[in-house]
Amino acid sequence: MLYHLNGELVEQAEATVHVDDRGFRYGDAAFETCRAYGGRVFLWDRHLERLKRTCGTLGMRDAVPDDLDARIDETLAANELSEAYVRVSVSRGVQPGKLTPSETVEPTVVVYVKPLVRGGTDGESVWNDPAEVVTVKTRRVPDAAIPVDAKTHNYLNGILARIELREHETVADESLMCDLDGYIAEGATSNLFFVADGTLNTPECGAILPGITRKTVLTLAEQLGIPVETGRYPVQEVRDATEAFLTNTTWEIRPVARLDGTEIGGGELTARLQSAYDELVDRRCY
Repeated sequence: MLYHLNGELVEQAEATVHVDDRGFRYGDAAFETCRAYGGRVFLWDRHLERLKRTCGTLGMRDAVPDDLDARIDETLAANELSEAYVRVSVSRGVQPGKLTPSETVEPTVVVYVKPLVRGGTDGESVWNDPAEVVTVKTRRVPDAAIPVDAKTHNYLNGILARIELREHETVADESLMCDLDGYIAEGATSNLFFVADGTLNTPECGAILPGITRKTVLTLAEQLGIPVETGRYPVQEVRDATEAFLTNTTWEIRPVARLDGTEIGGGELTARLQSAYDELVDRRCY
């Protein structure tokens, strides 16, 4: 594999960063996970906007290079990939080993890709089965501590939530975290939707990273005439749901088989949204 590192294509084994890079030292970096379908990055404009917003939150908005989309295209072409996972990382770069960052930023910019299956209406899912989900004790870091809409390398919150899965006898695919008040927030790497009384529900912004796939699903639901509500929900409401699914860029829309051992599964609304999502991918990328 070839990766793009600071403006150049490099062999995988040589695509390394300095030990004084702040992304390595402190998680002082922004990233986006994207999917390429048919050689085109799906909803790239939204990913780029969020990447710039996160860099702005970190005080380094100008760190995102103007030719980032060209670097992605070059990386896909060099690896002869049209269907791919694409991750873009922008760190503050190499600086002296002290907590306070320098105002001058020479960012480290990395484009990483790996092959995925074809998507869209003629494709298949990257997952084999609906997700087994477990509610964990780890709480979502509140917005007052770390801005929830910033997608940074500091993923310790999600890592701790995933580590908790080792305590369970059932093999689980995702951890479901609550906020400090005990209301459902999000998965370690996903947003949650559930259906109750024919209405599609999802936790409101404020305690979650509002995913790009999440926003896309909300738009599709409006177009399909599916009633939607956002709010704060106790875990039991999700367990009592008639349908539930998780969303992220790689999984797209993945039904929840069980939450804490309670069977839920997908259903009519989930299937309609999956079909609409696939059709959108077709229109945008194939």
